[in-house]
Amino acid sequence: NGIINQVQNELARFKKIDDYTELEVEEGQVMELADIDADIYQLNVIKGVSYEPIGKMITFNESGTAKIYYYRYPIQIDSETEDDYVFELDRDALEILPYGVAGDLLKSDVSSQYGTIYSNRYKELINSLDPRQSMPTMSFEGGFDI
Repeated sequence: NGIINQVQNELARFKKIDDYTELEVEEGQVMELADIDADIYQLNVIKGVSYEPIGKMITFNESGTAKIYYYRYPIQIDSETEDDYVFELDRDALEILPYGVAGDLLKSDVSSQYGTIYSNRYKELINSLDPRQSMPTMSFEGGFDI
């Protein structure tokens, strides 16, 4: 369980898990990222209010509803995790996960080198992983001059 959890956390940093919440905030309020979600990995953007992020702290410059978009770690796998656990990673990341797990499990078997083979394949696949969740788009209304 520990190895699977470690590999899924690593993959979640490459192929991020989007999340969203809304919070009522006050002008001058200072909030830590962990106050948004204990499993937050990285702040994406906050809409609806003016704010200033500094390190792991956010200072709100006005009162209102903060629409917070962020990336988080998946639900952690441990000895208490049920057998019907559903992974939160995208399909392309899930296809890579077994190579990372196998590489870690077999790294102590130096005679057959299977650990090295799976670890190398895992690294190759991570390098080909597309971290984008969507493609940005633009539209022009009323034309434009160049």
